[in-house]
Amino acid sequence: MDHENLVPLRAYYYSREEKLLVHDYMPLGSLSAILHGNKGAGRTPLNWEMRSGIALGAARGIEYLHSQGPGVSHGNIKSSNILLTKSYDARVSDFGLTHLVGPSSTPNRVAGYRAPEVTDPRKVSQKADVYSFGVLLLELLTGKAPTHALLNEEGVDLPRWVQSVVREEWSSEVFDIELLRYHNSEEEMVQLLQLAVDCAVPYPDNRPSMSHVRQRIEELHSSSSMKEGAQDQIQQLDMINDIYDVSSR
Repeated sequence: MDHENLVPLRAYYYSREEKLLVHDYMPLGSLSAILHGNKGAGRTPLNWEMRSGIALGAARGIEYLHSQGPGVSHGNIKSSNILLTKSYDARVSDFGLTHLVGPSSTPNRVAGYRAPEVTDPRKVSQKADVYSFGVLLLELLTGKAPTHALLNEEGVDLPRWVQSVVREEWSSEVFDIELLRYHNSEEEMVQLLQLAVDCAVPYPDNRPSMSHVRQRIEELHSSSSMKEGAQDQIQQLDMINDIYDVSSR
């Protein structure tokens, strides 16, 4: 499959002892590594424009997969399978591999993304992909790692936690602290949060299609970009006025 938001498979090796896939090199690694990896002074925090752009790129890649037919799904959407180019463009990887592994091969951490109706990870519908993508959006917005509620490890059951906080009308408590400085985009962040919650509802028939999800993210990303552009123009005008005031004295 050829799409700008999918990681192309260049080669593979298959044997009983070892199975290897060869992809293009992605300089920034995975979204998971950036969100939850290096927390030191040298890390580059993801701003709102980067996060909404990553969400849009991933949505476009998954929408393309789903457009190949009703039986085509990714099956393993998670932040470690969203790879990033040097310009922070998202590339979806590892699509279709769940059909090649047994249920016992699925890592526990994937359970945090898994739709409640999925009992066999090899049999995942497009609606289950939408649920997993909703959890991925929540991860982008909160900065928290999704983990199954029964696992005693770092992380949270993200859909349940977000819904409990939103019910108490503490929406600002949900967002990653690195996003709280973007006051101009607060409306878009809240709308993306609502879209994520809509994707991660328990009943598959109540979830939107990836086409609808991609369209909404596109609208929100464009709105944020326009606001950023307008804000930059205001700052430039302020600088020009300051220079003019100084030169006039």
